[in-house]
Amino acid sequence: MIKRIGVLTGGGDCPGLNAVLRAVVKTAIVKYGYEVIGFKDGFKGLVDNKFVKLELDDVSGLLDRGGTILGTSNKHNPFNYPVNVNGNTEYKDMSKRVLENLDMFGIDCMVFIGGDGTLTTARDLMNMGIKGIGVPKTIDNDLSGTDTTFGFMTAVYTATEAIDKLHSTAESHHRVMILEVMGRYAGWIALEAGISGGADVILIPEIPYDINKVAQKVMERKNRGKSFSIIVVAEGAKDVEGDMVVNKIVEDSPDPIRLGGVGNKIAAEIERLTGIESRVTVLGHLQRGGTPVPYDRILSTRFGVHAVELINQGKFGMMVSLKGNRITEVPIDEAVGTLKTVDPDGELVKIAKSLGVGFGD
Repeated sequence: MIKRIGVLTGGGDCPGLNAVLRAVVKTAIVKYGYEVIGFKDGFKGLVDNKFVKLELDDVSGLLDRGGTILGTSNKHNPFNYPVNVNGNTEYKDMSKRVLENLDMFGIDCMVFIGGDGTLTTARDLMNMGIKGIGVPKTIDNDLSGTDTTFGFMTAVYTATEAIDKLHSTAESHHRVMILEVMGRYAGWIALEAGISGGADVILIPEIPYDINKVAQKVMERKNRGKSFSIIVVAEGAKDVEGDMVVNKIVEDSPDPIRLGGVGNKIAAEIERLTGIESRVTVLGHLQRGGTPVPYDRILSTRFGVHAVELINQGKFGMMVSLKGNRITEVPIDEAVGTLKTVDPDGELVKIAKSLGVGFGD
């Protein structure tokens, strides 16, 4: 008999998180009479007992609100948890404390909202006996087991809007405009925003680029009377030598590599090879913020409602999923550990190439 459920948001924030929380809380309380406990700042709240009881009034007005009212963190894996010992940070396995805390507060089931890292940790906790349901979240759309993750479409919209604005200034000044978007290992944002924004070149991690071929595409346009070009590049795009541009290393992070700067690298090389002035815009965390588009509000709501339905049915150890137009679920083991990347021979890449878009290959 389920009486009280917990919920947390982990990893990077993205548009639609609050909409999921709203759907989980409203369905749990209105339809099933469950109590809902929200744990603050991801798994940190589970270890340190930082929580709040969520009532209907707490989620009122959240549908269009970006971010997450619970807060989030990607640095507090309970299996490798940072602990201050005599002024020094040491990492310890605090997973048993999570089980103790959930038992102490009478939490019958957890809803884990996050991407690959969060859901991998959730799976490991479930393997220890915690009843749980996963909800897939990432603007990169690189999580296996679901066709689309919420937050992705809003990020694509933000990037597309940036491309639209860059067109006019690029044309006015006869420049090459380079837009650097997120996408460490998967180029979904760059690909879909590039197509919808009419980019001339799209560079993604899955297709190593030859800078000479990128420059050739720019010159082809110039020779046809097009005095400007738009290039969209994912932050994880690699040249033919296989090199990504690393901005810095964050030692205490579960993913210490911080990418960034590939746009500036390409701009300098384009100017050197073509003589055309090139400028760079880096969207960065603008893609994570702001109001979710209607698609993401609806998808978040569908995911949140289905998560509670799975709890009521006793289908634990699952992740909610979008397959085609249908909301379903998959075992969480099938959803984590392997990133969903762009197929270089897939439909979207072929469509873009049919339109004359260059990929530097």
